[in-house]
Amino acid sequence: MPFGADHDDHATRKKYPEAIVLGFETIGSATLIAYDTIPVLTTDAWINADAYFGSWCHDYEIPEPQMEAIRRAQYHWFSHGHPDHLNIDALPLLTQGQFLLSDHHGGRIERDLKTAGHTVRILPDRTWVPLSQHIKVRSFTNQNQDSVLLIDINGRLIIDANDSPDYGAAWHIKRIARRYKEVYLCQLHGWGGADMLNLFSPDGSPLTDIAVKRRPIAPRAQRAAVQFGANHFIPFSSFHRYQRADSIWANALVPALEDYRSEANPRGPEILPAFVRVDCENDSVVPLSPAQIPFNIRQPEEFGDNWSDQLEGEDIKKIDRYFTAREHLADYFGFIEVRVGGKAHTVRLNRTLAEVGISFECPRASLMTCIDYEIFDDLLIGNFMKTTLHNVDSLYPQFSPYVAKYADNGGAKTRQELEKYFHHYVMRDPIGVLMTRFATASEQMLRSFVGEDTAAFRAAKRAYYLARTRR
Repeated sequence: MPFGADHDDHATRKKYPEAIVLGFETIGSATLIAYDTIPVLTTDAWINADAYFGSWCHDYEIPEPQMEAIRRAQYHWFSHGHPDHLNIDALPLLTQGQFLLSDHHGGRIERDLKTAGHTVRILPDRTWVPLSQHIKVRSFTNQNQDSVLLIDINGRLIIDANDSPDYGAAWHIKRIARRYKEVYLCQLHGWGGADMLNLFSPDGSPLTDIAVKRRPIAPRAQRAAVQFGANHFIPFSSFHRYQRADSIWANALVPALEDYRSEANPRGPEILPAFVRVDCENDSVVPLSPAQIPFNIRQPEEFGDNWSDQLEGEDIKKIDRYFTAREHLADYFGFIEVRVGGKAHTVRLNRTLAEVGISFECPRASLMTCIDYEIFDDLLIGNFMKTTLHNVDSLYPQFSPYVAKYADNGGAKTRQELEKYFHHYVMRDPIGVLMTRFATASEQMLRSFVGEDTAAFRAAKRAYYLARTRR
């Protein structure tokens, strides 16, 4: 039986006569609304407030018809715990529906939501679950503590890949997609503005080349659509703007709507507008065209951050415990330095790697919030923290996932816990995980030889994806 009853919502139909009967809409940053006469499901409903200590704000309005549909939906699915996907301030507006989560190892999000008094349902992994007469969903989780959701609406397939990396799911999803005539991929593709790019070398030179990052999006999006078996692509999970005075530099990495379709291959998968209404009875597509929100620069003090605040004695003990507890770091880094209020504190991890490490410079308030609540990714993605790499090529793959994904969200901090953690995901999907590990190792090796921001690297990566899509 479906989770909820199937019934008409005459009040909503009368108020918004143009509302869709059977289909879906995309709006906000990563929100999809699925309808079966009534609003049945939303995804990642970040609908108000700001994110990442005020660094991110909405770029486009959510019109009132869609906002009301989000509030009235029966189910709300959250792909992962980032505040532009699962926003704590938005939850009180969603309590009419049941919260759906993918089956993440460790269950942190489920515990936190239930502790806050919310009703939570875990979707069994890789199993179709009916939500209404014409809508069913199927979840794919991965070791990044992220997930992909398949939504079948009246025999049309929507792949909500949000900003999740592919850990082998595409290999399975493409085979499912072959059964459908109309397949829509909703996925993040951009210039890196949703990741940590405020990176510097020890001499103060920026390591992010904005001009290189701003390469065409459409060809990459179309390759991804082919990889998943989709014949339509909808830009997704990336409609934010940076508003803090110490992070507005990153707006150069936030594309305009027209950038998502530039240089698209006319023979490739169709690239639809970012905000659309798709009718899953007649397959018509109507742009929604929400208004862009006026831009205002805001100061970090408005969000509790003062760059002159210094660490206190207990803060230093907490920082030491936080980084030393993540045992994997000592295998690759000699130190982690935090610079707050003009003063530095160094966490020593491995004497044999004394010259290898990372320096983080940020305000005390946001730093200690991330340490106390174990949400370090919120600092990385906020892009107001200045990060200096010492004899380190990147935060990936040895820092960011091990700290922010496996430890903070997955609860795997010690080497033994990590071993169990990875074993769990290997046993869920041995083929997919092993294929992904091979691809990642090959990519890291290529980066070390030719560099990431080179034509040779991009050509090799295109060849790899082409080979994958032909399987």
